[in-house]
Order: sequence, then C-alpha cells, then structure tokens
Amino acid sequence: MTWPPPVSAVAVIAVVSAAVVGDLKNRRIPNALTLGAAVVAVAMHAAMSGWPGLLLAASGWAVGAALFFPLFALGGMAAGDVKLLAAIGAWLGPAGALWTALYGAVAGGVMALVVALSRGYASTAMRNVGKILRVWSIAGVQPVEGLTLRDTASPRLPYALPLAAGALVTLWMS
Repeated sequence: MTWPPPVSAVAVIAVVSAAVVGDLKNRRIPNALTLGAAVVAVAMHAAMSGWPGLLLAASGWAVGAALFFPLFALGGMAAGDVKLLAAIGAWLGPAGALWTALYGAVAGGVMALVVALSRGYASTAMRNVGKILRVWSIAGVQPVEGLTLRDTASPRLPYALPLAAGALVTLWMS
C-alpha cells in the first residue's frame, strides 16, 4: 500500500484549502475544520488498518501539535495553526507532520520576507528579532511583552498558507 493512502492526500488538500480560505477571509481557522479533520483521520485510519492505523494517526496528531505548541505558548502563533498541523499529522502520520512543518517553515520564511519588504517592515522586524534574542539571553525563553500576536500591530501572515504549501510539497515528495 502506498503511503499516504490516496484518500489521505485528497483529505489533506481539502482541509488545507478550506483552512487557507478561512485564514485569509476571517484570520481564523475554524475548530470544526481542524478537530473534525483530525477525528475523521483517526477513525478512517483505524477502520483501514486497525490499531496500527489508529496509533499512526494519533501519533501524527501529537507530533503536529507538539511541533507548533511552543510557538503558540510564546505568543508567536495562533492556536488554529497548531491545530491545523495536528490535523495534517493525523492524516499523514508523524513523518508527514514533521515534513509539513519543515517545508511550511521554509515557505513561511519566504512569505514573511515578502510581506516585510512589501510593507516597509523589514528593519523593524530585524530589530524585534534582536530584542527577542536579548530578552531570551537574559531572562530565558518566554513571551516578550509587546512582541506577541496579542499586543503588536505588525503585519500578520496567515500561516495556513505556508502550511498548505508545506503539505502539498510533503504529498508531492512522498
């Protein structure tokens, strides 16, 4: 059997497409989409492969959630983005979650650079990174006041976009 199964690839494309639309339109990724996709993935893999399928989907979900949770805890990422990667992991397994996160990070870096340059924000962004690193070197890794999603007016990147790119590259490479 090929991995991921074709139904998983179709499901991931549908989920990330809906997430991108929601994130671009409303700046939110609905819980019904991410949690629903994860539940369906676990059920489908369990039905197709029994316990091994259930464990693969559950561990993919856990890896996806664990990869992005620290960024959420530091105030640099929204919870919907964490849940989206977890849902992708439930469909593609732990390796799929890891590759999606890595390819998505590359896409996100490129997209963030384009946004920063197009909005004249690049120098401010570099100063903010410097401030974050200084605070972390003194006080340890923690949210930096004034530089979290809650309390900054900086340009926002709807992260469903780079995650969709990462998922598509992951599917293409598998």
